[in-house]
Amino acid sequence: MKHRYLPMTEQDRAQMLETIGISSTEELFADIPASVRFQGTLNIEGPLSEPAMLKHMKALAGKNADFDRYASFLGAGIYDHHIPVVINHVISRSEFYTAYTPYQPEISQGELQAIFEFQSYICELTGMAVANASMYDGPTALAEAGALASGATKRKQIVVSRAVHPEARHILRTTAKGLNLEVVEIGCKNGVTDLEELSAKVSKETAAVIVQSPNFFGCIEDLRAVEPIAHGTDSLFIVSCNPLSLGLLEAPGKLGADIVIGDAQPLGISASFGGPTCGFFAVADKWMRKMPGRIVGQTVDRNGKRGFVLTLQAREQHIRREKATSNICSNQALLALCASVYMSALGKQGMLDVAKLNLQKAHYAAKRLESLRQTELTFSAPFFNEFAVKLPEGTSVAQLNDYLLGQGIIGGYDLGIDYPELKGNMLIAVTEQRSREEIVQFAASLEEWL
Repeated sequence: MKHRYLPMTEQDRAQMLETIGISSTEELFADIPASVRFQGTLNIEGPLSEPAMLKHMKALAGKNADFDRYASFLGAGIYDHHIPVVINHVISRSEFYTAYTPYQPEISQGELQAIFEFQSYICELTGMAVANASMYDGPTALAEAGALASGATKRKQIVVSRAVHPEARHILRTTAKGLNLEVVEIGCKNGVTDLEELSAKVSKETAAVIVQSPNFFGCIEDLRAVEPIAHGTDSLFIVSCNPLSLGLLEAPGKLGADIVIGDAQPLGISASFGGPTCGFFAVADKWMRKMPGRIVGQTVDRNGKRGFVLTLQAREQHIRREKATSNICSNQALLALCASVYMSALGKQGMLDVAKLNLQKAHYAAKRLESLRQTELTFSAPFFNEFAVKLPEGTSVAQLNDYLLGQGIIGGYDLGIDYPELKGNMLIAVTEQRSREEIVQFAASLEEWL
């Protein structure tokens, strides 16, 4: 044995085979017909030394178009935002990144306090009364909100705008199928929800109306106009939002929302090639006992000392099968901590400043692209940090993005993938990370290719 830390030696292997009464590893698969088993050896390289392996992995990583070497104008749910260095410093502490579950409050006070602070920040940001300890991601939170609405109203219809993120709508449909819910989608006009169609399709059978603002196209929905349509039939009003935009926009809770959900990725969580992220979920007082996931509460011990505990729900409620509020009994605690540190580091003024930078830079980019001879903005509705651009007829967004990649630019999202009627339209995200020079280069590269 050359390396003592390796988990298994040939002697270990022989002893295990002897213990279970077989002579070879091949016998473990005896019950699987040979006709369906892989024959031969896998076409992979042989073992490498540690230095050779590190070089090989670095070479592979170097093929990625990452945010450090490329200017990214790709959003559509995952964004390139500045991540303060203090975040990684805090979450790298072993007491946070090794923490499993805070069911024993006497040994979990640090983790419970961190979660409590996350909940408090989310409530202040969204204007809601209660928030949970986080969900797996934004789409999961949206689907769980629909399930809560159905359980609370005893209705089976969920009405959702087509301007809600396509992936979130897919998750909603998957969840709805298991709960025997009907999902009705509402079309869009000028990049926002068609309120006339919404009014026509919302009925006494509707459990919830779900909109996203800023929506998938980056446009800002008129939540004040949607609220009476939802509540006119005693349906719940669910709003999905970009939390960073709430540094500038009115909190959905103050506009009549019953449930506010979203993805906390813009709040100091790295893109990480698509995840994991952290979903937030906040409700009005009336629905707190129906909220899925964990909730951390503040209390005092018998000596009057402040402490934190999981509250309103016992662990056993999560195994109550069909009677449980949800089958989700965990949370993204480490990523929720990222968001907490981010909001704490920036403070109220910092959140406002970053939101303004996103708004201003996106509008500057939109004007630059709109000035090109062959492009125009797809929609005229107000937008936050994301907007759609209509390219000349016949333009392949995929080919354009390949060209931009060669220029050191990660291009926008092809809206034709999810919206056939928007083929040839590109969704472009501009965050505080983009400099004036990068925006000018993007516009010049686009014009050159066209």
